[in-house]
Amino acid sequence: MTAPTDLTLAEARAALAAKRISAKELVEAHLAAIEKLKDLNAFITVTPERALADAAAADARIAKGEARPLDGIPLAIKDLFCTTGIRSTAASRILGNFVPPYESTVSAKLWAAGAVCLGKTNLDEFAMGSSNTTSAFGNVVNPWRRRGDNRDLVPGGSSGGSAAAVAARLCLGATATDTGGSIRQPAAFTGTVGIKPTYGRCSRWGIVAFASSLDQAGPIARTVRDAAILLREMSGHDPKDSTSADVAVPDFEAALGQGVKGLRIGVPKEYRLDGMAPEIEALWQQGIAWLKDAGATIHDISLPHTRYALPTYYIVAPAEASSNLARYDGVRYGLRVEEGGDLDDLYEATRGAGFGAEVRRRILIGTYVLSAGYYDAYYLKAQKVRALIQRDFDEAYKIVDAILTPATPSSAFAIGEKQDDPVTMYLNDVFTVPANLAGLPGISVPAGLDASGLPLGLQVLGRAFDEETVFRVAAAIEAAAGFDALPQLRAA
Repeated sequence: MTAPTDLTLAEARAALAAKRISAKELVEAHLAAIEKLKDLNAFITVTPERALADAAAADARIAKGEARPLDGIPLAIKDLFCTTGIRSTAASRILGNFVPPYESTVSAKLWAAGAVCLGKTNLDEFAMGSSNTTSAFGNVVNPWRRRGDNRDLVPGGSSGGSAAAVAARLCLGATATDTGGSIRQPAAFTGTVGIKPTYGRCSRWGIVAFASSLDQAGPIARTVRDAAILLREMSGHDPKDSTSADVAVPDFEAALGQGVKGLRIGVPKEYRLDGMAPEIEALWQQGIAWLKDAGATIHDISLPHTRYALPTYYIVAPAEASSNLARYDGVRYGLRVEEGGDLDDLYEATRGAGFGAEVRRRILIGTYVLSAGYYDAYYLKAQKVRALIQRDFDEAYKIVDAILTPATPSSAFAIGEKQDDPVTMYLNDVFTVPANLAGLPGISVPAGLDASGLPLGLQVLGRAFDEETVFRVAAAIEAAAGFDALPQLRAA
């Protein structure tokens, strides 16, 4: 029999339903895997007692014939989602000991569906980063290695802990969040599938905020089917979140069998960047050929304001972060550093000690662009450009049903390799940020290996609330690519 940790989520669901394996056995195998590969530092907090209790409850329901959609499925939760009674840190010293008395809507939906909580995964501090090297709890290590090079690689960020845990077979799926590519980029770096749904598809309630108009929750999983299964359970209207969309949640899994025959796929010329690695371009062309062979038609399109997406993002996101992170002042909850003096001294000491360098950098940028004299020149102008980027996509979707692009400009790089140049680090998001600015769904699918044996992903973008088409195209790419390479560091 296949090792429990090598099962996909869909396979595990079937095995549990047929009683070929118990939830307890499945969970114990994953807890052992987490312990075996703890040097990956994918988890901040592991919850074995909770996991075994959840598994026992799932086994009891299955035995009674009352199984829920995700009964017995062991999942990991990005430590940006608040979880009742479980430390929720956002990978920051300032929330290092925070234990919330409430549950995020997304995680609550997963528990209601019967999922098992293995623990909380590591991330870039407050989700700010593309490498998972800004966490107060240390770097996450990618389970993949370059051929002939044993240096530790980044798993991507900010959801690097979730991506590494899925890739290394430490869980069957994980929650993640995407503000500028923080689901899709780490999925591409780790050979996993990650989807950022339409803004408003999943509730943001109970998720520690970075940039409120950009943040969106989604799953990272091993296959397109697994991602579709998870997204269905994570989605739905939430009256506690004013940005949550009151729209029906389709059966995303059912869309996978529909194929892509007759679909119109757009290829934007602006995504061909100067200096782009030839293997990224070659993979893109291969993806186009796969979709043609599957019956789709290919159309050249233009998204003219794409070149302004990255600078627009790095004005809007820090501005919103500056506002959101003002709540961490040492007064109501979280870290408090008192060094005498007045209230201003308390604020300064607490925030100076509690925030890491990248978070401080983004707060400073955001405060600057919102300040008197600069608001109109930077923030207001960025919002106008954002509207133009959205309009580009609106025009494109009059012609095509989905858009195909690379997911990242490179494969995973070594820890510390780009650390001294923040701008180079920010360029990792060049293919992903437009979808966040426009609020559109996007998925990364592993589609090949580079010359060093590291995974590369293709990205599919879709219309708002048309994740079904995104999944259809992603499934066609997955089937054609036949990606079955495995990371060198994994549980089984």
